[in-house]
Amino acid sequence: MYLEIADLFWLTLIVLLLLHWWQSLKVKEIALKAASNHCKELDLQLLDQSVYLRGLWLKRDDNGKLKIWRSYLFEFTATGEDRARGRVILLGLRVTGITLDAHRI
Repeated sequence: MYLEIADLFWLTLIVLLLLHWWQSLKVKEIALKAASNHCKELDLQLLDQSVYLRGLWLKRDDNGKLKIWRSYLFEFTATGEDRARGRVILLGLRVTGITLDAHRI
C-alpha cells in the first residue's frame, strides 16, 4: 500500500497538531506553577487552581529566535471575599512577566 501526497500531508498535519497540543499542556503547567508561586510569595490565594489562555502570538526572543508568546490569566484573592485577576506572560517555555490587577489588602 502506497501513501499518496494528500495522505502524507494529513498525517503530518495531525502529528504537528498533537505535538503543539502536548507542548501547550507543558507551557500551561509552567504558567500555573508561576502563578501559584507568585501568589504564595505575596500571601495571596490562587483561586480555582487554574490558568486559562488569553492570548497567543509569535514573537522573537532576545536572541532573535521566533517563539510562541502566550498570555495566561488567573484569579486570586487577598481577603477571601473578592476576586482579582492576574496575568502570566511566557515566551516559549520562559516566564517573562507576572502582573496583578489592583486588589484589596
